[in-house]
Amino acid sequence: MKQNPKYDKLMDIATKRGFFFPTAEIYNGPAGFWTYGHLGTTMKHRFENLWRCYFLSLSDNYFEIEGSYILPKKVFESSGHLKNFNDPLTKCKKCNLKFRADHLIEDELNVSVEGLIAEAMDKLIEDNKLRCPRCGGELDKVKWFNMMFDVKVGATGEETGYLSPETAQNPYLSFKRQFFALREKLPMGLAMIGRAFRNEVSPRQGFFRLREFTQAELQIFFNPDDIDKCENWNEVKNYKLILFLHKDRKSNKVTEVTCDEANKKLQLPKFYVYHLAKMQQFYLNSLKIPKDKFRFKELSQEERAFYNKIHFDVELKFDTLNGFKEVSGLHFRGTHDLTQHQKGSGENLEVNINGKKVLLNIIEISFGIDRNIWALMDIFFKEEKERTLFLFPNKLVPIDVAVFPLVNKDGLPEKTEGVYSIVRKDFNAFFDSKGSIGKMYRRMDEAGCPYMITIDHQTLKDDTITVRNIVDMKQRRVKIKELNDALKRLLNDEIKFGDMGLPFK
Repeated sequence: MKQNPKYDKLMDIATKRGFFFPTAEIYNGPAGFWTYGHLGTTMKHRFENLWRCYFLSLSDNYFEIEGSYILPKKVFESSGHLKNFNDPLTKCKKCNLKFRADHLIEDELNVSVEGLIAEAMDKLIEDNKLRCPRCGGELDKVKWFNMMFDVKVGATGEETGYLSPETAQNPYLSFKRQFFALREKLPMGLAMIGRAFRNEVSPRQGFFRLREFTQAELQIFFNPDDIDKCENWNEVKNYKLILFLHKDRKSNKVTEVTCDEANKKLQLPKFYVYHLAKMQQFYLNSLKIPKDKFRFKELSQEERAFYNKIHFDVELKFDTLNGFKEVSGLHFRGTHDLTQHQKGSGENLEVNINGKKVLLNIIEISFGIDRNIWALMDIFFKEEKERTLFLFPNKLVPIDVAVFPLVNKDGLPEKTEGVYSIVRKDFNAFFDSKGSIGKMYRRMDEAGCPYMITIDHQTLKDDTITVRNIVDMKQRRVKIKELNDALKRLLNDEIKFGDMGLPFK
C-alpha cells in the first residue's frame, strides 16, 4: 500500500508532542508495540471513560469486570482459538522475509481475499507473478500461522498458558457467578477494558495494527427466545442506520435504512439492531464523527470469525490509510462460547429460565481502542497556512487548557503560575513559558488544546486574562475569578466561545 503523506505528518506530530512512540525504540524494538506518551495516555483514558459511561448506561444490568490476561491452554482449546485463530503466512525464498499473504495480495492487486483458503492465495500469487517487495525473490507456499502468544506458568514451566488475544474469554468463564450475583436478571452485560495480544506476522500501518493493544468489549447474555424482542425498540425504530451491505460491494453503495426496515426487510433481529443503532449514535453524537466517514460493513459467512452468526464492522474513513478501515464491531456469537466451554470444562453452564434449562446467547460489542484513537487523530487533524492542529471533541481533548505568560519578565511568570494553580484544580492544565507566545500557541495547537490563557500586563492591572480559542484563534477577555466557571461551561458545550467575557482589544 502506497504511504499517504498525511500519515507521515501525523506520525511526526504524534511522536514529537507525546501522543505515542515505538516501544523500546532506543533498542530498535520489534514492530507492533507502542508506548503512549502524556497526551496519548490522557486521551486514551478519556475515550475509555466515555465508552464506559455510554455503553454501561444502556441497561441497569450492564457492569464492568476485570480478568486475567494469561489464561490456561485449555481455555483456548475449547474456544477454538488454538485451531482457528490463524493468519496466512508466506516468506521470501531468497531473503527469508515473512509476510501476511492476504495483505501482500490485497496491496499488490487491490482485491479482497478474505475467506480464501491457502491454495487460492497461492494461485493468485502465481498467476499474477507476485514477488518479495524487498528483494524481488520468489514467494513460498502460503501456510497458516497461529497468532497466540504462549507463556510458561510455574517455577518449572510445566504448565502452558496463553496471553489472551481478546478480552472476551473472561466474561464467558465467570458469567455464571455473575449471573447469580446479579440476581439472575437478563439481559446481563459484562464489559471488560484491557489488553489483548496477537503475534501479527508483519505489523503494518504504524499505530493501526499492533501486537499488543487495548480492547473495550461488552458481552451481552440474553435468552435466545428474546433475540427479536427489545424493551427500548420505539426509541430507535425510526433511526436510520448507515449500512454497507455485502451485496453492494461491487457498486460500493452505502444504504440508509431505518432500524425497523433493518429488522423487517434485512431480517436482522431487534435486539441486535438496537445495539447497532447505539453504536452508530456513539460515533456520530458522542465522538462527533462526520456522517460521511462512518459506515457499518456487513461481513459474509466466509469473512466473519468462526464463532459469529451475524457480523457488522464499524468502518471509519482514514485519509492516512487511504480509505475505510475497521475500528469496532457488533457480533452475534449465539451459544458458541458457552457451548464450547461447557464441553471443555465439563461444567454445566445452563441457567434456569422459567423452569427451563437454557444456554444463553451472546451479542458482543467490540472496540479496538488504539485504532479509534488513531481514527480521531486522522479525522480531526487540520492543516492551515501557518499551523497544524487537532480539533478534537471537548470530551476527548488531552489538555483542557494551557496557561502562558506573554513574556518572561515584569512579574508575568509569577502571575502565570498563580493562575495555573487555580485552573489545574478543575482541569487538565498545562503550563509553558519556553519560547515566544506564538511558538507556545503552535505547540498547543498540535496537542489539540482547545483553550489557551495568556497572562499579560493588563492582567497585573485588573486581574483579567486573555483566552484564545483553537478553532479560529479569536480571543476573549475574562476575569480570573470567573475563569473556571466559564471554562467548565465551554468544555461541557453549555455556552459558545463568543458568550464568555468580553472581546479582546
